[in-house]
Amino acid sequence: MNAKAKKYLTDWLLLPLIGLTLFTAIWWGISALTWDAEQKRSDLPSPYETVEGGWKYIKAPFSRNEEEAFDGLGLLTAESLSLVAKGYFLSLLIAIPLGFTLGASKTFTKAFDPIFQILRPVSPLAWFPLAGLLVVSLRRNFPDADLDATTWQGIITIGLCSLWPTAVNTAVGVRSIPQDYLNVARVLKLSRFKTFTKVLLPAALPFMFTGFRLSLGVAWLVIVAVEMLSGKSGIGFFVNDTYSNQQYGSMMMSILVIGVVGFALDRLMSLVEKNINVILNLPAYIRSAIDYLRPNVGTRGFEPVKG
Repeated sequence: MNAKAKKYLTDWLLLPLIGLTLFTAIWWGISALTWDAEQKRSDLPSPYETVEGGWKYIKAPFSRNEEEAFDGLGLLTAESLSLVAKGYFLSLLIAIPLGFTLGASKTFTKAFDPIFQILRPVSPLAWFPLAGLLVVSLRRNFPDADLDATTWQGIITIGLCSLWPTAVNTAVGVRSIPQDYLNVARVLKLSRFKTFTKVLLPAALPFMFTGFRLSLGVAWLVIVAVEMLSGKSGIGFFVNDTYSNQQYGSMMMSILVIGVVGFALDRLMSLVEKNINVILNLPAYIRSAIDYLRPNVGTRGFEPVKG
Protein backbone atom coordinates (compact mmCIF):
# COMPACT_ATOMS: atom_id res chain seq x y z
CA MET A 1 0.00 0.00 0.00
CA ASN A 2 1.48 3.33 -1.06
CA ALA A 3 1.73 6.44 1.11
CA LYS A 4 -1.21 8.15 -0.62
CA ALA A 5 -3.54 5.20 0.08
CA LYS A 6 -2.40 5.04 3.71
CA LYS A 7 -3.06 8.76 4.16
CA TYR A 8 -6.51 8.38 2.58
CA LEU A 9 -7.42 5.47 4.90
CA THR A 10 -6.07 7.34 7.92
CA ASP A 11 -7.91 10.60 7.15
CA TRP A 12 -11.21 9.12 6.00
CA LEU A 13 -11.53 5.87 7.94
CA LEU A 14 -9.20 5.47 10.92
CA LEU A 15 -9.44 8.97 12.45
CA PRO A 16 -13.25 9.22 12.04
CA LEU A 17 -13.60 5.77 13.68
CA ILE A 18 -11.41 6.89 16.58
CA GLY A 19 -13.49 10.06 16.97
CA LEU A 20 -16.76 8.10 16.83
CA THR A 21 -15.49 5.62 19.42
CA LEU A 22 -14.39 8.37 21.80
CA PHE A 23 -17.68 10.24 21.33
CA THR A 24 -19.68 7.07 22.08
CA ALA A 25 -17.58 6.37 25.17
CA ILE A 26 -18.05 9.94 26.47
CA TRP A 27 -21.78 9.72 25.76
CA TRP A 28 -22.01 6.43 27.65
CA GLY A 29 -20.05 7.89 30.56
CA ILE A 30 -22.29 10.97 30.85
CA SER A 31 -25.34 8.71 30.65
CA ALA A 32 -24.01 6.63 33.52
CA LEU A 33 -23.52 9.77 35.63
CA THR A 34 -27.22 10.62 35.21
CA TRP A 35 -28.45 7.25 36.53
CA ASP A 36 -31.71 7.51 38.50
CA ALA A 37 -31.86 4.70 41.07
CA GLU A 38 -35.60 5.13 41.69
CA GLN A 39 -36.57 5.04 38.03
CA LYS A 40 -33.84 2.48 37.27
CA ARG A 41 -32.76 4.33 34.15
CA SER A 42 -30.48 7.17 33.13
CA ASP A 43 -31.93 10.63 32.63
CA LEU A 44 -29.76 10.89 29.51
CA PRO A 45 -30.33 7.78 27.39
CA SER A 46 -27.22 5.75 26.61
CA PRO A 47 -26.38 4.77 23.00
CA TYR A 48 -27.99 1.38 23.62
CA GLU A 49 -31.17 2.93 25.07
CA THR A 50 -31.26 5.36 22.12
CA VAL A 51 -31.18 2.54 19.57
CA GLU A 52 -33.65 0.48 21.61
CA GLY A 53 -36.11 3.37 21.99
CA GLY A 54 -35.84 4.57 18.41
CA TRP A 55 -35.66 1.19 16.67
CA LYS A 56 -39.35 0.97 15.83
CA TYR A 57 -39.12 4.35 14.07
CA ILE A 58 -36.08 3.47 11.97
CA LYS A 59 -36.65 -0.19 11.11
CA ALA A 60 -39.28 0.85 8.55
CA PRO A 61 -38.45 4.56 8.16
CA PHE A 62 -40.63 5.31 5.14
CA SER A 63 -43.82 3.56 6.23
CA ARG A 64 -46.68 4.29 8.61
CA ASN A 65 -47.52 1.91 11.42
CA GLU A 66 -51.33 1.84 11.38
CA GLU A 67 -51.62 -0.31 14.51
CA GLU A 68 -49.75 2.12 16.77
CA ALA A 69 -50.48 5.19 14.59
CA PHE A 70 -46.98 6.57 14.06
CA ASP A 71 -44.80 7.43 11.06
CA GLY A 72 -41.26 6.24 10.54
CA LEU A 73 -38.44 8.75 10.94
CA GLY A 74 -37.88 8.73 7.18
CA LEU A 75 -41.41 9.99 6.50
CA LEU A 76 -41.13 12.63 9.22
CA THR A 77 -37.78 13.79 7.85
CA ALA A 78 -39.21 13.96 4.32
CA GLU A 79 -42.06 16.18 5.54
CA SER A 80 -39.57 18.51 7.23
CA LEU A 81 -37.31 18.59 4.18
CA SER A 82 -40.28 19.56 2.00
CA LEU A 83 -41.03 22.54 4.23
CA VAL A 84 -37.35 23.47 4.42
CA ALA A 85 -37.04 23.39 0.62
CA LYS A 86 -39.96 25.78 0.17
CA GLY A 87 -38.67 28.22 2.78
CA TYR A 88 -35.11 27.94 1.43
CA PHE A 89 -36.11 28.77 -2.14
CA LEU A 90 -38.21 31.68 -0.87
CA SER A 91 -35.09 32.98 0.89
CA LEU A 92 -33.04 32.69 -2.33
CA LEU A 93 -35.67 34.59 -4.31
CA ILE A 94 -35.31 37.48 -1.86
CA ALA A 95 -31.62 37.20 -0.95
CA ILE A 96 -29.99 37.03 -4.40
CA PRO A 97 -31.47 40.28 -5.81
CA LEU A 98 -30.97 41.91 -2.41
CA GLY A 99 -27.34 40.82 -2.30
CA PHE A 100 -26.58 42.09 -5.81
CA THR A 101 -28.21 45.42 -5.00
CA LEU A 102 -26.24 45.74 -1.75
CA GLY A 103 -23.01 44.93 -3.56
CA ALA A 104 -23.56 47.15 -6.58
CA SER A 105 -25.06 50.26 -4.97
CA LYS A 106 -23.21 52.10 -2.20
CA THR A 107 -26.20 54.38 -1.72
CA PHE A 108 -28.56 51.46 -1.18
CA THR A 109 -26.07 49.88 1.24
CA LYS A 110 -25.71 53.04 3.32
CA ALA A 111 -29.49 53.45 3.46
CA PHE A 112 -30.54 49.91 4.32
CA ASP A 113 -27.52 48.07 5.74
CA PRO A 114 -28.19 49.30 9.33
CA ILE A 115 -31.74 47.96 9.10
CA PHE A 116 -30.54 44.60 7.83
CA GLN A 117 -27.94 44.37 10.60
CA ILE A 118 -30.73 44.88 13.14
CA LEU A 119 -32.99 42.24 11.55
CA ARG A 120 -30.30 39.56 11.04
CA PRO A 121 -30.00 38.37 14.67
CA VAL A 122 -33.76 38.13 15.27
CA SER A 123 -34.63 34.63 16.52
CA PRO A 124 -36.99 32.34 14.58
CA LEU A 125 -39.10 32.25 17.74
CA ALA A 126 -39.74 35.97 17.17
CA TRP A 127 -40.25 35.71 13.40
CA PHE A 128 -42.84 32.94 13.74
CA PRO A 129 -45.72 35.05 15.17
CA LEU A 130 -44.91 37.85 12.71
CA ALA A 131 -45.13 35.34 9.87
CA GLY A 132 -48.51 34.30 11.26
CA LEU A 133 -49.77 37.88 10.93
CA LEU A 134 -48.59 38.00 7.31
CA VAL A 135 -50.40 34.74 6.55
CA VAL A 136 -53.62 36.08 8.11
CA SER A 137 -53.36 39.10 5.82
CA LEU A 138 -52.73 36.90 2.76
CA ARG A 139 -55.76 34.73 3.50
CA ARG A 140 -57.95 37.81 3.92
CA ASN A 141 -56.78 39.43 0.68
CA PHE A 142 -56.79 36.20 -1.33
CA PRO A 143 -59.83 34.29 -0.04
CA ASP A 144 -60.00 32.08 -3.13
CA ALA A 145 -56.45 30.82 -2.62
CA ASP A 146 -56.40 27.65 -0.57
CA LEU A 147 -53.57 28.64 1.79
CA ASP A 148 -52.54 26.29 4.57
CA ALA A 149 -51.89 28.86 7.31
CA THR A 150 -49.53 26.67 9.35
CA THR A 151 -47.49 25.63 6.32
CA TRP A 152 -47.08 29.16 5.02
CA GLN A 153 -46.27 30.48 8.46
CA GLY A 154 -43.41 27.97 8.57
CA ILE A 155 -42.26 28.76 5.02
CA ILE A 156 -42.12 32.50 5.70
CA THR A 157 -40.29 31.99 9.01
CA ILE A 158 -37.67 29.74 7.39
CA GLY A 159 -37.28 32.18 4.51
CA LEU A 160 -36.81 35.21 6.76
CA CYS A 161 -34.28 33.44 8.97
CA SER A 162 -32.17 31.90 6.20
CA LEU A 163 -31.95 34.72 3.64
CA TRP A 164 -29.20 36.71 5.41
CA PRO A 165 -26.14 34.50 4.74
CA THR A 166 -26.89 34.42 1.01
CA ALA A 167 -27.60 38.16 0.85
CA VAL A 168 -24.41 39.09 2.71
CA ASN A 169 -22.14 36.69 0.79
CA THR A 170 -23.61 37.73 -2.55
CA ALA A 171 -22.95 41.39 -1.69
CA VAL A 172 -19.35 40.56 -0.71
CA GLY A 173 -18.90 38.69 -3.98
CA VAL A 174 -20.15 41.61 -6.05
CA ARG A 175 -17.92 44.08 -4.18
CA SER A 176 -14.88 41.86 -4.73
CA ILE A 177 -15.19 41.95 -8.53
CA PRO A 178 -12.10 43.75 -9.94
CA GLN A 179 -12.89 47.10 -11.52
CA ASP A 180 -10.96 46.00 -14.62
CA TYR A 181 -13.69 43.46 -15.38
CA LEU A 182 -16.34 46.17 -15.36
CA ASN A 183 -14.12 48.46 -17.47
CA VAL A 184 -13.74 45.73 -20.10
CA ALA A 185 -17.53 45.27 -20.15
CA ARG A 186 -17.95 49.01 -20.80
CA VAL A 187 -15.32 48.98 -23.56
CA LEU A 188 -17.09 46.06 -25.23
CA LYS A 189 -20.39 47.93 -24.79
CA LEU A 190 -22.07 44.95 -23.19
CA SER A 191 -25.70 45.39 -22.25
CA ARG A 192 -26.67 45.34 -18.59
CA PHE A 193 -28.03 41.83 -18.97
CA LYS A 194 -24.81 40.54 -20.56
CA THR A 195 -22.70 42.38 -17.99
CA PHE A 196 -24.68 40.61 -15.29
CA THR A 197 -24.56 37.14 -16.87
CA LYS A 198 -21.00 37.30 -18.24
CA VAL A 199 -19.21 39.35 -15.57
CA LEU A 200 -21.06 39.86 -12.28
CA LEU A 201 -22.67 36.44 -11.84
CA PRO A 202 -19.62 34.24 -12.66
CA ALA A 203 -17.33 36.36 -10.46
CA ALA A 204 -19.74 36.39 -7.50
CA LEU A 205 -20.81 32.74 -7.78
CA PRO A 206 -18.16 31.25 -5.41
CA PHE A 207 -19.22 33.71 -2.69
CA MET A 208 -22.89 33.01 -3.42
CA PHE A 209 -22.42 29.27 -2.94
CA THR A 210 -20.87 29.89 0.46
CA GLY A 211 -24.04 31.80 1.28
CA PHE A 212 -26.22 29.02 -0.17
CA ARG A 213 -24.58 26.45 2.11
CA LEU A 214 -24.92 28.64 5.19
CA SER A 215 -28.54 29.49 4.37
CA LEU A 216 -29.43 25.83 3.91
CA GLY A 217 -27.87 25.04 7.28
CA VAL A 218 -29.87 27.83 8.93
CA ALA A 219 -33.08 26.63 7.24
CA TRP A 220 -32.55 23.11 8.59
CA LEU A 221 -31.86 24.50 12.08
CA VAL A 222 -35.00 26.63 12.02
CA ILE A 223 -37.31 23.75 11.03
CA VAL A 224 -37.10 22.28 14.54
CA ALA A 225 -38.29 25.50 16.17
CA VAL A 226 -40.97 26.02 13.51
CA GLU A 227 -42.48 22.56 13.94
CA MET A 228 -42.32 22.77 17.72
CA LEU A 229 -44.24 26.06 17.66
CA SER A 230 -46.72 25.12 14.96
CA GLY A 231 -47.40 21.51 15.97
CA LYS A 232 -46.96 20.54 12.32
CA SER A 233 -45.90 16.94 11.71
CA GLY A 234 -42.19 16.50 11.07
CA ILE A 235 -38.89 15.64 12.70
CA GLY A 236 -38.92 18.83 14.81
CA PHE A 237 -42.37 18.13 16.20
CA PHE A 238 -41.31 14.54 16.86
CA VAL A 239 -38.46 15.78 19.12
CA ASN A 240 -40.87 17.83 21.19
CA ASP A 241 -43.57 15.13 21.23
CA THR A 242 -41.23 12.37 22.41
CA TYR A 243 -39.79 14.67 25.08
CA SER A 244 -43.29 15.49 26.35
CA ASN A 245 -44.15 11.77 26.47
CA GLN A 246 -40.85 10.91 28.19
CA GLN A 247 -39.72 8.73 25.28
CA TYR A 248 -36.16 9.92 25.68
CA GLY A 249 -34.53 7.17 23.64
CA SER A 250 -36.70 8.03 20.63
CA MET A 251 -35.97 11.72 21.21
CA MET A 252 -32.20 11.10 21.11
CA MET A 253 -32.57 9.04 17.95
CA SER A 254 -34.44 11.88 16.23
CA ILE A 255 -31.71 14.35 17.30
CA LEU A 256 -29.11 12.08 15.67
CA VAL A 257 -31.21 11.90 12.51
CA ILE A 258 -31.42 15.71 12.41
CA GLY A 259 -27.63 15.89 12.67
CA VAL A 260 -27.04 13.27 9.97
CA VAL A 261 -29.46 14.95 7.55
CA GLY A 262 -27.86 18.35 8.19
CA PHE A 263 -24.43 16.87 7.50
CA ALA A 264 -25.69 15.23 4.29
CA LEU A 265 -27.21 18.51 3.07
CA ASP A 266 -23.94 20.34 3.71
CA ARG A 267 -21.92 17.68 1.85
CA LEU A 268 -24.36 17.79 -1.04
CA MET A 269 -24.03 21.57 -1.36
CA SER A 270 -20.25 21.22 -1.15
CA LEU A 271 -20.31 18.68 -3.99
CA VAL A 272 -22.43 21.00 -6.14
CA GLU A 273 -20.12 23.92 -5.33
CA LYS A 274 -17.01 22.00 -6.40
CA ASN A 275 -18.62 20.92 -9.68
CA ILE A 276 -20.55 24.11 -10.44
CA ASN A 277 -18.56 24.86 -13.61
CA VAL A 278 -19.35 21.43 -15.01
CA ILE A 279 -23.03 21.83 -14.08
CA LEU A 280 -23.30 25.30 -15.65
CA ASN A 281 -21.51 24.17 -18.81
CA LEU A 282 -23.63 21.01 -19.13
CA PRO A 283 -26.11 22.60 -21.62
CA ALA A 284 -23.17 23.70 -23.78
CA TYR A 285 -21.70 20.18 -23.68
CA ILE A 286 -25.06 18.72 -24.69
CA ARG A 287 -25.41 21.21 -27.59
CA SER A 288 -21.87 20.40 -28.75
CA ALA A 289 -22.63 16.69 -28.68
CA ILE A 290 -25.86 17.21 -30.65
CA ASP A 291 -24.04 19.39 -33.20
CA TYR A 292 -21.33 16.75 -33.54
CA LEU A 293 -23.79 13.90 -34.07
CA ARG A 294 -26.21 15.76 -36.34
CA PRO A 295 -24.05 15.80 -39.53
CA ASN A 296 -23.19 12.14 -39.09
CA VAL A 297 -26.85 11.24 -38.73
CA GLY A 298 -27.77 13.29 -41.80
CA THR A 299 -25.13 11.75 -44.09
CA ARG A 300 -25.62 8.17 -43.11
CA GLY A 301 -29.06 7.73 -44.70
CA PHE A 302 -30.18 4.23 -45.60
CA GLU A 303 -28.55 1.75 -47.90
CA PRO A 304 -30.75 0.96 -50.93
CA VAL A 305 -32.18 -2.54 -51.00
CA LYS A 306 -30.63 -4.48 -53.84
CA GLY A 307 -32.80 -7.06 -55.52
